Amino acid sequence: MKKFLIGHKKIVILGIGNEIKGDDSLGPIIAKKLSSLFNKNEDITIFDGGTVPENYTGLIRKENPTHIILIDAVDMKKEPGYIRVVRKEEIANYNISTHAMPISFLIKYMETTVDAQIILVGIQPKSMEFAEPISKKVEESIDKVISTFNKLIR
Repeated sequence: MKKFLIGHKKIVILGIGNEIKGDDSLGPIIAKKLSSLFNKNEDITIFDGGTVPENYTGLIRKENPTHIILIDAVDMKKEPGYIRVVRKEEIANYNISTHAMPISFLIKYMETTVDAQIILVGIQPKSMEFAEPISKKVEESIDKVISTFNKLIR
């Protein structure tokens, strides 16, 4: 992540996921927490894309970012809470979240409309069942991600 952010001028973070499906809510939760943490920083804009992140492409384009960070639940067949920066070339190898448009399509579209570097921060979910609470391991990973952003961007 540190290497990715070198030379950033404007960062957009897009949290992705369904808030009523257990660990799939991690993207929106992180987006909300980061929004309150960075609400006075004009160099970073955070969106909660929920289950329709494609609806935010116009707003992202208006921000004219140099770096875009997507955050989502990613089934990497690892222990719950495992965190990994997933390169766009690797996205097809994983089962990502529960939203309408595949993340790979979203990234391809953004690459044609925005001149920015793009990565995905994935967290291994434990459960993404309807009305499940978020798991303890994923909760701990959310805190780690927020702490990492706080250290790297502040």
